[in-house]
Amino acid sequence: MIGSHSGFGMPHLPDFEAWAIFAKVAEHGSFSGAANELALSKATVSKAVSRLEARLRTSLFHRTSRKLSLTESGRTALERAARILAEGQALEQEIAEGAAVPRGLVRLSAPMSFGIQHLGPALAAFLRAYPEVSVDLDLSDARTDIVAQGLDVALRIGQLDDSSLRARRLCAVRRLLVAAPSYLKAHGAPADPQELESRDVVVFSHLAAPNALVLHHPHRGEFTARISGSLAVNNADVVMPLLADGLVLALMPEFLVWREVKEGRLVEVLPDWSSELLALHVVTPPGNLRPARVTALIDFMAKHFVKAPWARDVPRLD
Repeated sequence: MIGSHSGFGMPHLPDFEAWAIFAKVAEHGSFSGAANELALSKATVSKAVSRLEARLRTSLFHRTSRKLSLTESGRTALERAARILAEGQALEQEIAEGAAVPRGLVRLSAPMSFGIQHLGPALAAFLRAYPEVSVDLDLSDARTDIVAQGLDVALRIGQLDDSSLRARRLCAVRRLLVAAPSYLKAHGAPADPQELESRDVVVFSHLAAPNALVLHHPHRGEFTARISGSLAVNNADVVMPLLADGLVLALMPEFLVWREVKEGRLVEVLPDWSSELLALHVVTPPGNLRPARVTALIDFMAKHFVKAPWARDVPRLD
């Protein structure tokens, strides 16, 4: 048992269980009364107190056949022992209630561009619906280790690595090859993916193969364009002004450009060709138990993002 070693010559943890039992014995004035309340045998209660006395090298109770009373050492220890018991009971109750009712802090991580564009409104609605929950949001395009970082939830876009993490697919995310009307007027629209190899196409340096742009056609199959451009970048938000000025072509996530495409400020290029379909996932640490606050946030985001104008399919539970 933790903390049951006697002697003070080595580091050891206090025997919290024994101190809690001691407090109950003192409260009832008997071993049997404490045993009944704690649903323990009288022998177990007696051994716990004896274990404490052996560690302390002093008696905590005067024992007679008719009466049990505290020694001076027992009276000295009782207030703090009772506090240990009360704090432990309060902690368990608080944690249990927090697990059942959405309350407390959720640590959330999300990609930078997606977070800036879409998490603000979603979190505003969530926090209005759950006023006892707070969120610590970290925006980063780095693939964080959610267990090592102590995160409760991470939003990830793309293919997930095989791991012990739990994942729920929220919706599909397309990427569109786009350019401004001014670019198309000046340079013309490419008629074939191979033409992209001679165009100024943004290179996303954080991808596994940044200079390989893979496109699929329903009848002509797959083509990999070897692209190069005047800008290599690891964040898509930076690309928006260059697109608007008609300087570049770029393969952009639809959640960033859907409004510009709808309103004609950007035009989809090679619309018959498509890149690999990505997905928005919510990822959580392994294990089957989640606090209610985490479950509430996951369920809220699932309902929120499937209704987004750029969301392409119905969420699937994994």
